[in-house]
Amino acid sequence: MGIFYKVVSMAGGLALFLYGMRIMGDGLKNSSGSALKTVLGKVTNKTYMSFLLGMLVTCMIQSSTATIVLTVGLVGAGFLTFRQSIGIVLGANVGTSITAQIIRLMDLEAGSDSLLYLFKSDNLAPIALIIGIILIMFVNKRNAKNTGTIFMGFGILFVGLMNMSAAVSGMSDYLKTFLVSFENNYIMGFLAGVLATGIIQSSSAVVGILQSVASSVGIKFCGVFAIILGVNIGDCLTTYLVSSIGAKPDQIRTVLVHIIYNVFALVLVVTALTVMRYTGILNDHIWYMTLNSGGVANVHGLFRLIPAVVLLPCSGLFAKMAEKFVPDLPKSEEEDELEKTLRELDNRLLQNPVLALGEVHNLICHMGKTVLKNFGSAVEITKAYNEKTDRRLMERENRIDRIADAANQYLVDLSPNIASETDEHDLNYQLKALICFERIGDLCVNIKSASKSLADADRKLSDTAQHELSVIAEAVSDILKKTYESYETDDENLAAAIEPCEEVIDELIDNIKDRHLYRTRHHLCSTTAALFYQDMLQNMERISDQCSDLGVYLLAKKDNYIRGMEHRYIHNLHHSPDREYQLRFSENYDKYFSMLENEPGKEEQTEE
Repeated sequence: MGIFYKVVSMAGGLALFLYGMRIMGDGLKNSSGSALKTVLGKVTNKTYMSFLLGMLVTCMIQSSTATIVLTVGLVGAGFLTFRQSIGIVLGANVGTSITAQIIRLMDLEAGSDSLLYLFKSDNLAPIALIIGIILIMFVNKRNAKNTGTIFMGFGILFVGLMNMSAAVSGMSDYLKTFLVSFENNYIMGFLAGVLATGIIQSSSAVVGILQSVASSVGIKFCGVFAIILGVNIGDCLTTYLVSSIGAKPDQIRTVLVHIIYNVFALVLVVTALTVMRYTGILNDHIWYMTLNSGGVANVHGLFRLIPAVVLLPCSGLFAKMAEKFVPDLPKSEEEDELEKTLRELDNRLLQNPVLALGEVHNLICHMGKTVLKNFGSAVEITKAYNEKTDRRLMERENRIDRIADAANQYLVDLSPNIASETDEHDLNYQLKALICFERIGDLCVNIKSASKSLADADRKLSDTAQHELSVIAEAVSDILKKTYESYETDDENLAAAIEPCEEVIDELIDNIKDRHLYRTRHHLCSTTAALFYQDMLQNMERISDQCSDLGVYLLAKKDNYIRGMEHRYIHNLHHSPDREYQLRFSENYDKYFSMLENEPGKEEQTEE
C-alpha cells in the first residue's frame, strides 16, 4: 500500500501545481490585460514580429494553450487575420518553455549566508504565499489583489512541485525502472508524452513532473527526449480539441497550423538527433548524461526554440497547407451579415476581459450605426409614409434586438472574469451603452408607428407642423451623432457637448408644444393628428434623454467624482456658470431657434 499513498501524494502535488499555474495565469492576465491588448494590437504581417509577440504574450500568461485559444478568438472576431496568427502560434510554442526555466529553481544550491538562498524553492514558496495573502486580505486595492493572486499562484505552484518531488523520492526504484524502459524504446516514450499531456491538459505540468523526477532521482537524456517530443505533440492536439469546436474556417486553420508546425518540428528534431548520433556529435557521454531539473528545462527549451527559428521562414507553406486542408465554405453556406456580427463575440476571449470588452465595444458600435440608420428612416417616414422603408426599419430593429440580447448575455458571462477596477467600470459602461442604444432603437420604431397610424387615419401634418418636426429631427440627429461618435472614440470632449444640446432640445420641444397647443385650441389642426404629432415629439425628446444618459455615463467612467452622482452632476451643470457649457448651449439655441422661426411661407395650414 505504500506505493499507492506515494502515487496519491504525487497526484496531490500535481493538483496543487496545476491550480497554482491556473491562478497565477489568471492574475497575470488580469493585471496585464491592457498591456496584452496593446501588444496584440501591434501585430503586423511580418511573421517574425508576430513570433516575438506570441512569445511575449505566452510569457505573460504562462500558457501556450491560453495564448493560442485567445489568438483563435481574435481571428474569429476579425481582430487578426489567419496569416497574422501564424507567427503568434509559433511564438507561443517557444514562450511556454519559460515555465520550465522557473521550475529549475528547485535545483538551486546556495548556503544560508548567500542571497541566492532566498530563491531556493523551499524558501521562495512560503515567502510568495505570505506576500500573496497579505496583499489579498489586508490591502484594499484591486491591483494589489491581482498581484497577491500572482504571488499565491507562484507559491502554490512550488508547494505542489515540492510535494511531487517528495513523493517521487519515495518511488525512486520504481521510477528508475520505468524510465529505463524508455531508453531503448523511443516510440513508447513518445506515446507516453502524448498520452500524459492529453490527460493532464498541460505541457508545462508534464514537463514539471519530469523536472521533479530529475531533481529527485535523475533522468538520462536518452530516456527523456522522446517523452518531451511527445509532450510537444500532445500539447498541440489538446489545443486543437479546445479551439476547433464551433470554429470558423480561419480559426480551424490557425490551430491546424499549430499541429502542422509541430509535426515538422518533430521530424526536424528526430532527423537532427539521428544524424548527430551516427556522426558522433551526440556521443555516449551526452546520450547517457543524467539530467537534473535545469537540464530537462534546457532540453525542453531547445526542442522548442531551434525548430521555431529554422521553420519560421516556412510559415507561408504551413498557411497554404492549412488552407488546402480547410477550404472556405461555399458561398451559399456563408453566414449572413447579422450572423457574422453576432459571432464577433467569441467565448474564447472571455478569459481576457480587456479584449472581450473591446469586442463588445465594436459590436455596440455596429448597433449604434444601425440605430442611426433607423432614426433617419423614421424621420423619412414622418414626411411621407413608405411601406418599403417601414419594412427595412423593422428588419434593422430586429437586428438591434438580437445584437442587444447577444451582447448582454456575453457581458453577463464575462462578469465573473472581471478582476480589475478599470475593467469593472468599463463593463458597467458597456451595459449602460447597450441599454441606451436599444431603447433609442425602440423609440425610432415608436416614431415610425405614430407616422403610420397618421397615414392609416388619412391625416397629414400641416406645413407648419412638418417644419417644426424637421427642426427638432435635425437637432435630435445632431445629438445622436455626437453620442455615437463619443461612444465610438471614447471621447469625453464630445460627450461633454451632448448635454447642452439636450437642454436646447427640451426647450425646443416645450416651445413647439406651446405652438401646437395654440393651433389645437384655435381649430387649426385636427384632434387625431394632434395626438400622433405629440407622440412623435415625445419620442424625439426621449431619444435626446437617452443620449444625455450615455454622454454622462462616459464622463462618469473617466471621472470618479461623477460616477454614482450622475443626476446631481447634471443638475449642478444646468445651474452652474460653466463657460464652456453656456457657450455650447448658446450656439445650439441660436442655431435651432433661428431655424424654427425661419419657416417657409408662414401660413398656418390645417391638418387634413
